[in-house]
Amino acid sequence: MEHTFDYTAIDISTPYYIIDRAALRRNMEIHADVQRRTGCKILLAMKAFSTWSVFRDMAPYLAGVAASSINEVFLGKEEFGKIIQMYSPAYSEAELKAVLPLIDYLVFNSANQYDRFKHLLKQSDRKIHCGYRINPEYSEVQMEIYNPCTNRSRFGMRAEVLQEVSMRGIDGLHFHTMCQQGSDVLFRTLELVEERFEKFLHKVKWINFGGGHHITRRGYDIDGLCDIINDFKSKYDLDVFLEPGESHVLHTGYLVATVLDVIENPTSIDVAILDTSASAHMPDVIEMPYTPEILKARRVLESSDLDMPLEEGRHKYIVGSKTCLSGDIIGEYLFKKPLKVGDRVVFADMSQYTICKNTMFNGLKLPSIVTCDSDTPDGNVQVIREFHYEDFKGRLS
Repeated sequence: MEHTFDYTAIDISTPYYIIDRAALRRNMEIHADVQRRTGCKILLAMKAFSTWSVFRDMAPYLAGVAASSINEVFLGKEEFGKIIQMYSPAYSEAELKAVLPLIDYLVFNSANQYDRFKHLLKQSDRKIHCGYRINPEYSEVQMEIYNPCTNRSRFGMRAEVLQEVSMRGIDGLHFHTMCQQGSDVLFRTLELVEERFEKFLHKVKWINFGGGHHITRRGYDIDGLCDIINDFKSKYDLDVFLEPGESHVLHTGYLVATVLDVIENPTSIDVAILDTSASAHMPDVIEMPYTPEILKARRVLESSDLDMPLEEGRHKYIVGSKTCLSGDIIGEYLFKKPLKVGDRVVFADMSQYTICKNTMFNGLKLPSIVTCDSDTPDGNVQVIREFHYEDFKGRLS
């Protein structure tokens, strides 16, 4: 992807996240098109992205939000509006009392939880649609940490469990089995859902296909997704929800950092130390793990990457963080020019699972939050939030 807007030319200190609202709108238009073609309702999964300063750019295109906690419910109500659908593996009584006046859909992980709290639902003066999360016992997610259908999974009821459960008061089902995958995976998953839960599909009014749909990824089969949804709706006459978090903000955000030092290593590879951290500011780099893209550089993922043409760059560096964690390494990269102190480095795809998961480990300064609009002549840059010592002290005691 060509990047003509200079995300480094912002007159504030690094590190900072910058969200391109023009790219965000393009993603929103794709999701809106899927909704128009299928009648499904697409929700923003706030666990992936909760940067509410750009909710005004998203809310006109989406049906609402999917929340996983009391704080996400409050934020969704205050800053997004529209439908609020909530799911958590377990609720406390205090939590439900706080959110019931605000939510529209409530998904329970077990019949035990529903039975325990159904008296609160009866006391509510609002109609709240209740559903059960189901576990189809099928997932094509390879990494166990992201696979919700392992034999140790704590998510949802398996078919044999649901068979023994009353559906009184329940009018929906929810499953979530995917992670960064295409519509072909959804097709195969639905085959298993229908095989194992078909009798329940005729008893409910809505179903949530969960998240993990990489709808805005280049090459994603959007026509295939629409066909799957329309076919399913024609068979069961259900309202269909999707709650992709990552696809809403894919290719919209960047993390800009500065080179603080370059350390020569005669026995290995030179190391560039930045004023950011994988552990603190982009935790999935270590948790997943993966190596993020750097604009105007190339990831070294395997030895064959060194066979690239000379004009693509031969200046190889380990790019590391300034924390005291030994494994706080972002990756190995090839640059066209040698790195020097003061150079700014731009990491791509830093909207999802970064701003909402970052920490202040080592007392590191949180990256500022900036927005721009690359479709405008001047970029319409806005510094939304900068973080200081008071933010670090205020979260401790």
